[in-house]
Amino acid sequence: MTTTLRRAEARRIALAAQGFARPRPATVGTRQVAAALHRMRILQIDSVNVFARSHYMPLFARLGAYDTAVLDKLAFSRRPAWMESWAHVASLVSVDDWPLLQFRRDDMRRKYGADAWAEANQPLLQWLRDELADRGPLRPAEIDHDARSGARGSWWGWDDVKNGLERLWLFGEVAIAGRRGFERRYALASDVLPASARKTTVPRAEAITELTRRAALAYGVATASDLADYWRIRDRPAVLAGIRELVDTGELVPVEVEGWQVAGRPAKAWLHRDAARPRKMDAAALLTPFDPVVWFRDRAERLFDFDYRIEIYTPAPQRRFGYYSLPVLVGDDVVGRIDLKADRASSALRVQSAWWESGAPPDAAERIAGELLTAARWQGLDRVTVSRWGDASDALAGALAAERHEHPDGRRN
Repeated sequence: MTTTLRRAEARRIALAAQGFARPRPATVGTRQVAAALHRMRILQIDSVNVFARSHYMPLFARLGAYDTAVLDKLAFSRRPAWMESWAHVASLVSVDDWPLLQFRRDDMRRKYGADAWAEANQPLLQWLRDELADRGPLRPAEIDHDARSGARGSWWGWDDVKNGLERLWLFGEVAIAGRRGFERRYALASDVLPASARKTTVPRAEAITELTRRAALAYGVATASDLADYWRIRDRPAVLAGIRELVDTGELVPVEVEGWQVAGRPAKAWLHRDAARPRKMDAAALLTPFDPVVWFRDRAERLFDFDYRIEIYTPAPQRRFGYYSLPVLVGDDVVGRIDLKADRASSALRVQSAWWESGAPPDAAERIAGELLTAARWQGLDRVTVSRWGDASDALAGALAAERHEHPDGRRN
């Protein structure tokens, strides 16, 4: 018989699987960061840095203020424990998971390894391999080749050297050996990855089943679309086959979740047998748009009734909520969204806009104010100021006893 979960119960299960049922540790070091990474299995990377880079924020949401150098050491050293891979788009994953993503690299080679650009630039690709073999890890700016002064390539608008390096990275021939600022250093995979990772082979079907299992652990309760999206697996039949195998072994249990519908019928969903089922949740967190809790917009709407779109590419006059609004979690629900900017010149955390979702609890402003103060300290900022744009801005300013500032676009209620 299929188990039925209430929507609030599903939210708590999902948040607990992501680590939000745990109290934040008094001190945060390598062990706490590694444990949080292990629960998520993946951190999406994004270049926007208006408040903090996206890959740092999921750990802040779960652990509170921490030294980002801990993550940098794990992920951006010459021999990292976590490395950059095309997983849920560009992401950090455990080095141990490298073999599970070989099918993805094979797909990328079929897509980009024999197209017109690749055929025309085989000499350049070999020259790049030779340069990295001779000189070790390099930033694109450190590579001197005629292609750098020639016409720019058409792929992503990068020049041919950058294009070639990115392709070799997607194929797995090249790995990222740290960054300077946000600029990648490229190296041969053999110079970065241990032999155990490079020489382990996992068949495609087995790898997709294992990734589906890990997504189920990380989500707690999920639909097939949720599980596929966690690792951006486009092969739906393979994901469904993995689900069937996990159901047969008893690891996944079929469930229905109140309100989860597909074409007017209850959506098929699965609960991981080890998922915690807390009766209440006392979380409070600022979430990056690329946090696993909200990165799949369909799931965010099902779990939280939260319709979320990033407005970076929306013309300023047409934005509803702000340039880079962050979902705000209080208890077991997303209760609002806040557009933040770290104004380092004046050492201020600017709340550019603040908005409520329906059903925000009475203490939401105080809980969010505490998170904003922690966020300011984490970023080394002395104060928080609040604009007058958004229906939550006055309540937040009051809870913070904060000074007000004018929104740069003149927006206000």
